[in-house]
Amino acid sequence: MHLQVLYEDNHLIAINKPAGYLVQGDQTGDTTLAEYVKNYIKIQYNKPGDVFLGVIHRLDRPVSGVLLFARTSKGLTRMNELFKEREVEKTYWAVTEAQPDPMEGELVHFIKKDKEKNLARAYDFMSNRADGAKKAELKYKMLGRISTYVLQEVKPKTGRPHQIRVQLSKNNTPIRGDVKYGASATNTDGNINLHCRELSFIHPIKKERVTIYANPPKEDIWDLFKGFWQR
Repeated sequence: MHLQVLYEDNHLIAINKPAGYLVQGDQTGDTTLAEYVKNYIKIQYNKPGDVFLGVIHRLDRPVSGVLLFARTSKGLTRMNELFKEREVEKTYWAVTEAQPDPMEGELVHFIKKDKEKNLARAYDFMSNRADGAKKAELKYKMLGRISTYVLQEVKPKTGRPHQIRVQLSKNNTPIRGDVKYGASATNTDGNINLHCRELSFIHPIKKERVTIYANPPKEDIWDLFKGFWQR
């Protein structure tokens, strides 16, 4: 596959993840993006032997956008710490089937993941049913609407499993194509219209601000809103 590299230095590399690809291996045995990136580095820099690549964070298989890897163990350790301390600013775009009310706000839920079903549930408050759930927070803002489709900007404060998907669904605005969380129909390719638009952080070694942008996939639904990233 052709990798779209968004950022690269001695310690980090970021790509624009295509929807439908795995970040790390699972029971399917499908080739992962980590393997593709390793191969890219090996060829690009003519590196013999095995190539180090650390997975810093993950995007669900049907999600697209900025995906950051570490090229050194030092970069991996320090970036893991930045994510843990919530010092990485994350911005997502989601095409949803309904308009949020209000059009801008903050969502706070308690999310519990069923690993066997690979399904998360969001609760409004802690209870016996939510035993083991973790607090999830995000901010959302409606950017525009075209016909029945709505573009929302989402800034998660926490990083819970399926957080944006389940919280937007709980807010009665399921993501287009995400039938697992309430969408009315699947997309033809089986992916969902959730995209990691931006990551911003202080570089753990260079100590300077790094902001990485990724344009959404070239699809008709995203093209409806392309004025937002062509400004």
